This record gives sequence, C-alpha cells and structure tokens, in this order.
Amino acid sequence: MGAYILRRLLLMIPTIIGIMAISFTIVQFAPGGPVEQVIAQLTGQADNATGRLSGGGDMLAQQQAADDSSSKYRGAQGLDPELIAKLDKQFGFDKPPLTRFGLMMWNYIRFDFGESFYRNTTVVDLILQKLPVSISLGIWILIFSYAISIPLGIRKAIQDGSTFDVWTSGIIIIGYAVPSFLFGIMLIVLFAGGSFFDWFPLRGLVSDNFADLNWWQKILDYAWHLVLPLISLSLAAFATTTLLTKNSFIEEIKKQYVITARAKGLSERRVLYGHVFRNAMLIVIAGFPGAFISAFFTGSLLIETIFSLDGLGLLSFESVLNRDYPVVFANLYIFSLMGLAINLISDLTYTWIDPRIDFETREV
Repeated sequence: MGAYILRRLLLMIPTIIGIMAISFTIVQFAPGGPVEQVIAQLTGQADNATGRLSGGGDMLAQQQAADDSSSKYRGAQGLDPELIAKLDKQFGFDKPPLTRFGLMMWNYIRFDFGESFYRNTTVVDLILQKLPVSISLGIWILIFSYAISIPLGIRKAIQDGSTFDVWTSGIIIIGYAVPSFLFGIMLIVLFAGGSFFDWFPLRGLVSDNFADLNWWQKILDYAWHLVLPLISLSLAAFATTTLLTKNSFIEEIKKQYVITARAKGLSERRVLYGHVFRNAMLIVIAGFPGAFISAFFTGSLLIETIFSLDGLGLLSFESVLNRDYPVVFANLYIFSLMGLAINLISDLTYTWIDPRIDFETREV
C-alpha cells in the first residue's frame, strides 16, 4: 500500500501542473484582463472630465501622448505608454508568460498566493474570511443528506416495488430534476417575503444583532438563517445518496450469502444490518470524502449569490468577473490539490472498509 500511495502522490505533481498550465494558457487569450479594466476606467474618467471641464485639458493631455497603434491593449489609444508600462508591472504582466507561470507555480508550491488585485489583503486572508460560510453549508448539507438518505434508501430497498417505494422515488426524482438555484428562488418567493410568507431571512448567516444575543438565541438565529439555503442545496445530494443506497442494498440482498444467512435462521434485522449493511454501504461511505469536497466548495455558488452568503463560491465567481487572477488561480490550485488528495483518500477508504480490496497489486 505504501508504494501505491507514493505513486499516487507523485502523479499529483504533473496533474496539478497540467491543470494550472491549461488554465493559465486560456487566461492569456481571454480579453478584458485587469490592465484592460483599469484602462477602461481611466478612459471613462477622462471622457467625463472632458465633458465637465472644457478648458482644463492638462491632465488629459499627459495621458494622450502615444499614437493609437502603440499599445498592445485594446482601448489604450491615447494613453501615456509609461502609464501602461506601470500597469503591466503592477499586475505582473511585464514578464513573458512562461516566466510568469514558473514564478506562480514556485510561489504556489510554498503556498504563497500573493495579494488580490482589487482587495487590499492577501489571498490567504481573503479565503480564510470566506471559509466559515462554506464550512457551515458543506458540513450541514452532508449531515442532513446522509442522515436522511441512508435510512430512506434502506427502507426503499426492503420495500422495493411497494407504494412507499414508488411515491418516494417520484418525489426524489422531481427534487433531483429541479435545479437547486431555481428551488432556492421558489423558497424565497414563498417563505422569505417574496409574495406569500415572511418566515425566514433573505440574506446572511446571522442577523445584524447577532453579537447582542445570548448563546441559545445565537444558535436559533444561526439555524433560522440556514433553513432555506440548506433545503435548496440538499436536493441533489439527497436524491443521489438515497438511490445509491437503495440500489446497493438491492444488489447485496440478492447474493448467495444472504440466502445462506436466512437459511440458518437469522432474523431479517440481523441479516440486513449484520451482513448486508457493510457490503452495501461500501460505495456510499467510500464516496463520503468526495461528497464533502463537492458540497464544501463547488455546490454553493448560485445559492450563495441568491441568499447573499459571502462564501468561497461567491468569492470565486466575483474574482472571475473582476479578473482578479491571484484569487482565481489560488482557488483553482487549492481546489484541484484538495480534489486529488480526496480521490486518494476515497481509494484508501475502500481498503479500510473492505480489506480484500488491494490497489497496490492492481495493474496501472
């Protein structure tokens, strides 16, 4: 097993480099980078100033010393080349792309992600500020989805084909088919003062007076704010885990060892939870690390936007829109690295649950 783990760890290096290289290359050809955005702001300010001050063109004249074709940036016509050079240096574009990529990867290996282009803080501090929201959503989604889905999936497997199985399957499929953000909007309209009831808050994880509340009021306030976002986010995870549990149990129940256990006179409960449960839950439990990362980082972008929750999903989205490349690449690097690590943990979880599985002897 040690050789397998070492091999997987070594394979992470070219994988993460490839992910970052592809993303970095795409960014080089994407229009509207940070320099272009600053240029657009300067040009707009200059135009407004010209309209307001008909005789005061000294400041504008300092920026219009270059020929229209002298700049490599679209929209930079008329701006001072020295100003463009300063912007290039400020955003790190004064070096060749290959050099920039090499420096970025060297810094990322040391977990030095630099500073945000547009926020006066380091990328690490910015991520740490947004982390509590994503932690809250991710942990509670997993708790609720697994606590409900596993017992429900077991019961559906036991009563396969019954009325209970049919109508619960219909509800699950409908819930899975409805996008979480659309369901979130519907919940806002119904229960957050949209058109009907005003039972739940519309934004944030806590109320404005949260600091003034006592400990049990803080717990209730926190739970009150989480109800609608969690319901919206749990639909897909709930449906997937329930059907996966049901299908796993049905497959195991039909196997020969279950028939043998029943023939020995064991109770149905003993057969189900003493023999079937461990084998049937193998794929569900082994998928827990991946489900955690999915809920933790990737599943909350639109929900965070709809419910005004300032977490990592919203941070990543805003960073892409604003071309805040240090934040964009830092998030990509961290998420990719954690995804690769979680895949390894998932494989190791299989061997922990079922020692008969041996990845080290598997041909690669």
